Amino acid sequence: MEASAEAGAAAAAAARTLRWAGRAGHLGGVPRAAVFAAVGAFAKAYASLLNTTTVHNADALLRLVSSRAPGTPLLTVSNHMSTLDDPLMWGFKGFPTSDAKLGRWVLTAEDICFKNVVMSYMFRLGKCIPITRGGGIYQEHMNEALDVLKNGGWLHTFPEGKIAQDDHPIRRLKWGTASLIVRAPITPIVLPIVHSGFEKVMPEKSFFGRRPPVPLCSKKIDIIVGEPIEFDMPSLKQEASMVPHDSSSERKGWPTITPDGLDEAAQRWLYQKMSDKVQSVMERLRKTVVNMKQH
Repeated sequence: MEASAEAGAAAAAAARTLRWAGRAGHLGGVPRAAVFAAVGAFAKAYASLLNTTTVHNADALLRLVSSRAPGTPLLTVSNHMSTLDDPLMWGFKGFPTSDAKLGRWVLTAEDICFKNVVMSYMFRLGKCIPITRGGGIYQEHMNEALDVLKNGGWLHTFPEGKIAQDDHPIRRLKWGTASLIVRAPITPIVLPIVHSGFEKVMPEKSFFGRRPPVPLCSKKIDIIVGEPIEFDMPSLKQEASMVPHDSSSERKGWPTITPDGLDEAAQRWLYQKMSDKVQSVMERLRKTVVNMKQH
């Protein structure tokens, strides 16, 4: 009975998340193009017309999105300031926001964006991948994200894992992003982005303790695009393979990464090492944004 209930729950979740709707060929790509056109227009309106957005080093992002080498995956990472970071952060002038072919795939919270079939369908058309909170870095949906990288696509993640609308330092990153970098057949280009101002466009508690019914206007938004973060994966994997086993640490039953043969202890060390590096780079960018706002 227990196994049957679990199988039923899994089937219900699969039906609700509608992976088939996210395929490029779904109905000839027309629904996806329509969603990107509409959402792109919305993002352009709020980022470029109704608010003032300044992007630093935008060329680095534009170049990698539109003209990186074929088959080379791109993984952008950013802080998470509001529920509208994506798509508004792509709405700045000169960015191909409405281009469904160039558009990013993005990891989104299943409990927020995939509540019902209608929402699931729309977010799937918008190239969103549901992530189950507490589901771990080896949940099935992470394999979808990995497929994007395997196919040389562009994936965006919010590695902090939740919204934070204060000026505190970048929080400890979740390991999911690092695990995708490690597991990808071709190491993706990892591009850090830090922004400020979206928390004023869509504050969490401004309208009777809730988010406002529509995004706010006349706000200043700053976005800074960093340089790609380099990872020497062969050296990192070799170093990780020599990490001693700690029998006292909790085991989650992670699969061994092949062909490198990295067990769970090695993976933990590797994911933490890489996450710390990404966090450090993002924090430097955050401090740069703060300094720019003060001058």
